[in-house]
Amino acid sequence: MWYNNFKVKEKYFGWVKILAFIGIGLALFLLWERYFRPSFQPCNINETVNCDAVIWGEVSNTLGIPTPLIGLVGYIFILLGAFKKNAKLVLGMSAFGLAFCLYIAYRELFQLRVVCPVCILCQIDIITVFILGMILTRKKTTPKVEQEE
Repeated sequence: MWYNNFKVKEKYFGWVKILAFIGIGLALFLLWERYFRPSFQPCNINETVNCDAVIWGEVSNTLGIPTPLIGLVGYIFILLGAFKKNAKLVLGMSAFGLAFCLYIAYRELFQLRVVCPVCILCQIDIITVFILGMILTRKKTTPKVEQEE
C-alpha cells in the first residue's frame, strides 16, 4: 500500500517540476521583454490585452524589485522543493506565489484595467502547483484494523 502512495507522490512531484520549469520560462520571458525590448512582442495584442503593466508599467516593480524576478525566484524555490521532495516547501512557496499572483491580478484587472496573457498563464500554473502542494502535504490516514478476540 505504501508503495502505491510513493509512486503517486513521485508522479505529483514530477508534475510540480514541469510546472516550475514552465513558470521559470514565463518569468524569464517577461524579464527578456523588460530588459531587451524586442521589436516583436507577442504579449502585446492591444491596449487592454498586453504585458506592458508588468514589464514597465505600474506593477513592473514590487517593493523596488522587478515583479517577474520575484516570480522567477519563487519558481526556482518550488523547483528546488520538488527535486528535494519537500512538499512543505512546495506548498509554502506556491501559497506565497498564489497570493502574489492574486495581488498582481487585482492591480491589473481592477486598477489598471489590463489583462496580461503571460500573467494569466502564471496564475493557472501557480494555482495548479498550489493544489498539487496541498495534495502532497495531505496526511494519508489508514483505516484501523479491528482485532478479533
